[in-house]
Amino acid sequence: MNKEKIPYKIYLNEDEMPKAWYNLRADMKQKPAPLLNPGTLQPMKAEELSGVFCEELIRQELDDNTAFFEIPEEIHNFYKMYRPSPLVRAYCLEEKLQTPARIYYKFEGNNTSGSHKLNSAIAQAYYAKKQGLKGVTTETGAGQWGTALSMACSYFGLDCKVYMVKCSYEQKPFRREVMRTYGASVTPSPSMETEVGKKILAEHPGTTGSLGCAISEAVEKAVSSEGYRYVLGSVLNQVLLHQSIIGLETKAALDKYGVKPDVIIGCAGGGSNLGGLIAPFMGEKLRGEADYRIVAVEPASCPSFTRGVYAYDFCDTGMVCPLSKMYTLGSGFIPSASHAGGLRYHGMSSTLSELYHQGLMEAVSVKQTEVFEAAEYFARIEGILPAPESSHAIRAAIDEAVRCKETGEEKTIIFGLTGTGYFDMVAYGKFHDGEMNDYIPTDEELAASCAGLPKVE
Repeated sequence: MNKEKIPYKIYLNEDEMPKAWYNLRADMKQKPAPLLNPGTLQPMKAEELSGVFCEELIRQELDDNTAFFEIPEEIHNFYKMYRPSPLVRAYCLEEKLQTPARIYYKFEGNNTSGSHKLNSAIAQAYYAKKQGLKGVTTETGAGQWGTALSMACSYFGLDCKVYMVKCSYEQKPFRREVMRTYGASVTPSPSMETEVGKKILAEHPGTTGSLGCAISEAVEKAVSSEGYRYVLGSVLNQVLLHQSIIGLETKAALDKYGVKPDVIIGCAGGGSNLGGLIAPFMGEKLRGEADYRIVAVEPASCPSFTRGVYAYDFCDTGMVCPLSKMYTLGSGFIPSASHAGGLRYHGMSSTLSELYHQGLMEAVSVKQTEVFEAAEYFARIEGILPAPESSHAIRAAIDEAVRCKETGEEKTIIFGLTGTGYFDMVAYGKFHDGEMNDYIPTDEELAASCAGLPKVE
């Protein structure tokens, strides 16, 4: 391939931006298992979810057959403020590695929230406003989702209540202040504000929290507050639907220059970025039109894909949410206070879990210090300071490019650069000072956390 024909940054024009989100489930022969009511163990119905989620989002969540959902004009116009986002050819990284591989990354950090999360936040806020709600509640791990949602709620004049995982709340005070700048209230979780928070603190005094804890608190707050609903930044089908704009833009940009990827790599916590990036490529794979190697990269400290169990489990630590069939470490699993940030969820998207279970994608786990080594290397060469989450994908992409150097294979590698790391300087500081460690849960710890999985036949 002639390098001169591929620019450093491939931009789509505004009129080339996708007009509809793509629902990957429509092309899956074996659909993801349905959400179950924890009381009856029967599939959740729309009316049972209506007290928690917005009506239109429930429709999107439960629809396994509609391939495309039109993007409302108001959301599309908002997207135009920061989309289409660039697909970047990493020429400098290729040269430094002396690899025959061609490396591209889809950069989602070019908005104030600093990540891809705004793609779904604006959609969920739009539907909440359209329904006439006062506000929404949510959880956030690293803070990108909370930041994005606070921005979206501010845009539509909605109240926003955020429960932020305690270790991130303490590690990232500036991320917290961005949320407050946009009008959100931010509470470290677990807290004494909710009954489930009090219970978790009684059982785990001094805990640094988890996304599962924060979800429980946000859901309780939503159902106990008139005019509020709960919204989630990852895991759910509706979120993967909205995030499909990442993959749709990526594929359109590649098609412009006749580029076909061999390997597609994304970081994996709950699945929003990975699911969005791979959506159209996996769709082609499911329809038998093309084949790709798709790799999910997760932290070794929270290895739901690589060491988890594929089973029905609660989506939250407080066990107040529906049951989802997914790769899980157990809803009671509280990972170490690592800097993997938004990749600290105990489970994985049911859609991605089903695809992984079918062998349509693979997964690897990486250690925290190895992730930050890759982050620093990438920052020095490509000039972007990456978020810790994104750096998991960078680590795997570099490793793949080095293998290509060793074998002489000229593969085309695509990875998702989900956002920037400017609010993660405490983590970078610990890495530079040699204070970062690689905690990996033992088999005994994981077995204990999975021992209490619900009994679902």
